[in-house]
Amino acid sequence: MYSSAKILAGNRRSVSGSIRVPGDKSISHRALMLGALAEGRTRIRGFLPGEDCLATLAALRALGVHIDTADPDCIIVEGVGLHGLRAPHGPLDMGNSGTGMRLLAGILAGQSFTSELTGDASLQKRPMERVAAPLRQMGATLMTTGGRPPLQITGGVLRPIEYASPVASAQVKSAILLAGLYANGETRVTEPGISRDHTERMLETFGVGVRYGSRFAAVQGPARLVGCDVSVPGDLSSAAFALGAGCLAAGAGLSIEGVGINPTRTGLLEILQMMGADIRIENKSMMGSEPVATLRVQPSRLHGVVIPGHLVPLAIDELPLVFALAACADGVTVINGAEELRHKESDRIAVMAAGLRELGIEVEETPDGARISGGELRGGTVDSAGDHRIAMAFSIAAMCASGRVEILDTANVATSFPNFVPLMQSIGLELANA
Repeated sequence: MYSSAKILAGNRRSVSGSIRVPGDKSISHRALMLGALAEGRTRIRGFLPGEDCLATLAALRALGVHIDTADPDCIIVEGVGLHGLRAPHGPLDMGNSGTGMRLLAGILAGQSFTSELTGDASLQKRPMERVAAPLRQMGATLMTTGGRPPLQITGGVLRPIEYASPVASAQVKSAILLAGLYANGETRVTEPGISRDHTERMLETFGVGVRYGSRFAAVQGPARLVGCDVSVPGDLSSAAFALGAGCLAAGAGLSIEGVGINPTRTGLLEILQMMGADIRIENKSMMGSEPVATLRVQPSRLHGVVIPGHLVPLAIDELPLVFALAACADGVTVINGAEELRHKESDRIAVMAAGLRELGIEVEETPDGARISGGELRGGTVDSAGDHRIAMAFSIAAMCASGRVEILDTANVATSFPNFVPLMQSIGLELANA
């Protein structure tokens, strides 16, 4: 459903300061779910209180898990064990969260009851057969609605499988691995490319033996998870927008502290450096099982590049920002191999291309990407199609526009970055919610 919320973005280019971005969305989802399946108490620090993660939290509560949020700095999950979930009284509303829906489907496939997962209008357009098909192979009964949500799941006695995923997708891989916790034997997933390994790392944190490499992961079931303390690093996908602002700024440099730099997530940093960005990675350390660092960015003159195919899956969520920065760069940027963008919260290729054209930029769409000719952006009105990452990407592109940019349908920014506007204002951007 269309939202009347919008962001008004100006072209102020003086950016400086030191900030922290909200906790990683992917890791926050997983910490809640594994904490729920563990035996004992799990404490989560740095949890992202965005709408997507709160939908997962509400769903777990509906499944009988006690979660204490009285201290927002330390979420406490009282684990019920692998077989302690109970049937919900109604459909589980995952809001806009594809991650929440697909991962929870893997868990629900191993239950002894029937449940239904639904979501908002955007989520109900997203493909679910990519997780339903392998979970059926494992012995669960799943019914989609034309391949999309709502998703009805009747759990069963699961069997291990070896699954060759046709797409490199952390959500697909994770759903199968979570279901594999309930199967008797080794469940193994292979992929055509690299995908995020947050699930594998966190399963190890909870005491589960996992075998994994660059393109495979395997768990041995049935498994036992033990409650633990989890610290969530800053989300690199959120830090991306501050990095983009720092590149385009005319002022002093910007530091972003405590950002997760998991190597399956750092494609954006390589892409920006290829485009001429002056980004330095400092103060590296480990936060639990995840590497973190301070990212320092200085004003940079960006130029167009042909983005190598191997970096695309490592930066898939950040590509809307890359589109925006390419529009502000000198020369032509070519993105291929990104067909997955057409199946996100919106068709991100089409929506970004339409918005950039509205601002005067020449964009040639291809089935799996685009060719973007950097140039002079004018002010105007663009439609984010309710997609949080597109709304934020245009907020950064506006720094290079000749006039104010009005970005429509921006309420879903709260799904991943609830304090986006005030935090960006604090470093010097000219933004306002309207």
